[in-house]
Amino acid sequence: MPSVIRDLDTTLIRTFVTTADKASMTAAANALHLTQGAVSQQVKRLEEVLGQSLFERDRRGLKLTRSGERLLDRARRLLQLNDEILAEIRGGAVAGQVRIGVPYDLVGTLLAPVLKAYAEACPQVEISLVCASSPELAAALAAGTIDLAVIEERVGPTTGECLLVDRLVWVGARGGAARMKRPLPVSIVADTCAFRPAVLAALAEHGLDWRTVFENGNIDATTATVRSDLAVTTWLASTVPADLDILSDAGLPALPNFSVNLHLPKHAGPAAAQAFASHIREGLSRYRQAA
Repeated sequence: MPSVIRDLDTTLIRTFVTTADKASMTAAANALHLTQGAVSQQVKRLEEVLGQSLFERDRRGLKLTRSGERLLDRARRLLQLNDEILAEIRGGAVAGQVRIGVPYDLVGTLLAPVLKAYAEACPQVEISLVCASSPELAAALAAGTIDLAVIEERVGPTTGECLLVDRLVWVGARGGAARMKRPLPVSIVADTCAFRPAVLAALAEHGLDWRTVFENGNIDATTATVRSDLAVTTWLASTVPADLDILSDAGLPALPNFSVNLHLPKHAGPAAAQAFASHIREGLSRYRQAA
């Protein structure tokens, strides 16, 4: 029993509860901002720890086994207690304001669980969220208008702290035809997008004609353009919505890897910013372990 308790990682428990609530690993993956494979792997790891199957499939989707049903209520109580402890211990120690800079494509994907956990753990902190492209966030940090920034940069030397490395991939509508059109219709969120120079260089090197379909700083509009099969785009593999395809067409050029880096000001920032830096390190460390 002690070894089982030791191995009941709250990350695995949270994934189990979300999967049970959604009755679907795909829906759970969307809610947790993970891949379906990562959710499946975490559920399997929990089943191995407990030595019990927790889900079975029927015509309507996933269904809890008897062991899963017995675990679910206790799992909810465990998560509630975990969140209460974090809120009491961390929330009592950290207060004030923090201005956080986050790229458009990460705020609703990779960083959504981190932001939620931070807000719950530090309820006395007033959070101001600034969404912009990575180059714009770097300029804002240098100007002192934000307290810290999460910035996407091509893998290589950086003044920031690398949190993870991910593939930059081509993305298109599932079964769509935009990927085959020439000139290639490309939708990029903004002309200041961190990916844009690498994407344009790859297209030029490949000798591939292309045209801009949308560049207006709106991630939702870019997503809609791609879903409608009006264009393709490029995103980090971990941020691609489940209903879109990562394209591996031979006619599209290979793209470089990018890192997600944490940048802090040269001078000591507010305690709330340091607390958020700890949260994002922890949150993305768990993501790397689950991926």
